[in-house]
Amino acid sequence: MKLAVTGGTGFVGARLLALAEGGPHGIKALTRRPQPPRNGVEWVQGALEDRDALHRLVHDADAVIHIAGVVNAPDAAGFEAGNVTGTLSLLAAATAAGVHRFVHVSSLAAREPGLSLYGASKAKGERLVTGSGLDWAVVRPPAVYGPGDRELLELFKAACLGIMPLPPAGRLSLIHADDLARLLLRLGEPRTPSRVAYEPDDGRPGGYTHKEFAGAIGAATGRRPLLFHVPAPLLRAAARVDRLVRRGQAKLTPDRAAYFSHPDWVSDPGRKPPEELWQPRIIAPQGLAETAEWYRRCGWL
Repeated sequence: MKLAVTGGTGFVGARLLALAEGGPHGIKALTRRPQPPRNGVEWVQGALEDRDALHRLVHDADAVIHIAGVVNAPDAAGFEAGNVTGTLSLLAAATAAGVHRFVHVSSLAAREPGLSLYGASKAKGERLVTGSGLDWAVVRPPAVYGPGDRELLELFKAACLGIMPLPPAGRLSLIHADDLARLLLRLGEPRTPSRVAYEPDDGRPGGYTHKEFAGAIGAATGRRPLLFHVPAPLLRAAARVDRLVRRGQAKLTPDRAAYFSHPDWVSDPGRKPPEELWQPRIIAPQGLAETAEWYRRCGWL
């Protein structure tokens, strides 16, 4: 098979390419910047707003795996461009090229579109995919972690410092990037379920409380940090300060503060992928410890 992949230079996409390397699939991967040669990967230079690049990407592909997306933007327009317009352009290219299989990476945030700009944009992207007429599968990952991830790096750094501020009390599910990548590759194959929306996780029923998750990160770093919940109003105030200080580089935006304050980001067990299709292999204590070790080797911690 030949798979057309977006987001191949990002965190999850890079893990997918690593797992696919040397396997039976040929990969065509979209990239904004020139990339070094990679076994089994044909790089297609361009972006989601580049119609010609998208047509080159999907030409002769058997399936599209759409991983690229925007997780942090200063305003609604930024999320719209990355998660809605980009998805629409890729769907149009796939349809014109006769590619029927379309695997779309969404987010649990799409369940609560009124909560954040990010969630609203992911919900819009899902509606485009499900209304496309293609042979689609939507995957809504929970919190994704693993070597190479920068989104959760701040939590690991906080654990090393011995103090971890947490969002208001709630629960979340986790998934290692390699487990997510295996599911995406599996869904790109023929004769796998279609017109389905899956919410995978690491197999822990009910997910983790925020304190359990933070404690697991602390254990992975060899520390027992002080844990405390930050009330939602203070979290929103901290987001405003972060934007004033780091401006466009802010990690805690008002949009993310609203997302983090929601009490339930646990994957729906009713949307679990069938066991004969996929099962998680990496439990959180193992995966978080490996991630912390990778951070150390790279000098990130």
